[in-house]
Amino acid sequence: MTSLPLKFRSFQASSSKQPDRLLVALHGWGANADDLVSLAPMLRLENYQFIFPEAPFDHPNVPDGKMWYDLQDFEVKAGLSESQTLLTEFLEALPDRMGIPLANTVLMGFSQGGAMTLDIGSRFPLAGLVCLSGYLHGELSASDLPPVMIAHGVQDYVVPITAARSTRDRLLMLDAQVDYQEYDMGHEIRPQVLERIREFVLGLKANV
Repeated sequence: MTSLPLKFRSFQASSSKQPDRLLVALHGWGANADDLVSLAPMLRLENYQFIFPEAPFDHPNVPDGKMWYDLQDFEVKAGLSESQTLLTEFLEALPDRMGIPLANTVLMGFSQGGAMTLDIGSRFPLAGLVCLSGYLHGELSASDLPPVMIAHGVQDYVVPITAARSTRDRLLMLDAQVDYQEYDMGHEIRPQVLERIREFVLGLKANV
């Protein structure tokens, strides 16, 4: 069995059938692989296997916290290139490890994990991308992008709403299919966001 270059947690949705679809969720700065696991049953996605990779670097101030790269005031510091390589290798190895093709795989991320989702996910023939309270590292040059869902809080003081709007506009310039939603919330994931994620993911079935 193919080994994976990042530690991860997994969760299988309750179903009598073997999962034939995959959702990979990337945690944010200072969290870890356990952070988003509780969301899996709330999404109610039958026949989905959920994978929660853990970022490779220890957070300097949060016990048991991890990060994809060091970050201050949105200025990318050390670790980004290493995480890009590891996450790329992780996604490349998933079909063999899980028996589910990338065309049936959704990549989702929160905050810094959302930035990694757009960065690395845009390079793969995935079913879709979900960016929650995230942002762009820089310019996207990929073409033929998967459908993208963006959800962001207008009261987010960690990643300002302007970052989400800029991301949306850049994706639309690249002719991407974008599902964009703003919510009356801060830097968080509320139940109505989970419902929107579920609708988006279920709607991807016609695209894979």
